[in-house]
Amino acid sequence: MKQFTQLTGIVAPLDRANVDTDMIIPKQFLKSIKRSGFGPNLFDELRYLDEGQPDQDCAGRPLNPDFVLNQPRYTGASVLLARQNFGCGSSREHAPWALDDYGFRCVIAPSFADIFYNNCFKNGILPITLLDDEVEQLFQEAEVCEGYQLEIDLERELIIKPNGDEIPFVVDAFRRHCLINGLDDIGLTLQDADTIRRFEKKYEKKNPWLFGAIK
Repeated sequence: MKQFTQLTGIVAPLDRANVDTDMIIPKQFLKSIKRSGFGPNLFDELRYLDEGQPDQDCAGRPLNPDFVLNQPRYTGASVLLARQNFGCGSSREHAPWALDDYGFRCVIAPSFADIFYNNCFKNGILPITLLDDEVEQLFQEAEVCEGYQLEIDLERELIIKPNGDEIPFVVDAFRRHCLINGLDDIGLTLQDADTIRRFEKKYEKKNPWLFGAIK
């Protein structure tokens, strides 16, 4: 998993509440479990004027000019600003896969659906929960200032605005540790690889019949 320590990126304001995981990545794209290739279909129903299909080349599809990600000023955005209850709906892990594949490393919102929130941490994305007033202020600033960027400092748990103002946020210490060190569930387990191997050898010696070693 990619590490997350600090990020400075353009902010894309998605001014919509209750964005569910089917809106983030529609159901027809869930056949693949490769974790990659979902970026072109992120927010597919909002982003395009036609209905997308798996393995379709999106280069020639008609774009919705009113959708935020299709506006040139937000090209290359890596911070997504959203409204309350972001990531609600089904528990599909493809949602953070699609966000990451597009280029988003951080999502800021007043609230998140629990399963989506957990899945973000397991896939190298930092979800930040702020107060409604703080999020509203960021929306206003992002919409007024073209190329609006935020600096996200996970180690210090701070959001730094272009004018230097700081907004503190809080992340669970264990999740923070995992993101900073790029540790997903597999990475955490592999930290104890030597201990696991020692146990396996000891267990096999004690119970050889379980390993086809009966003589």
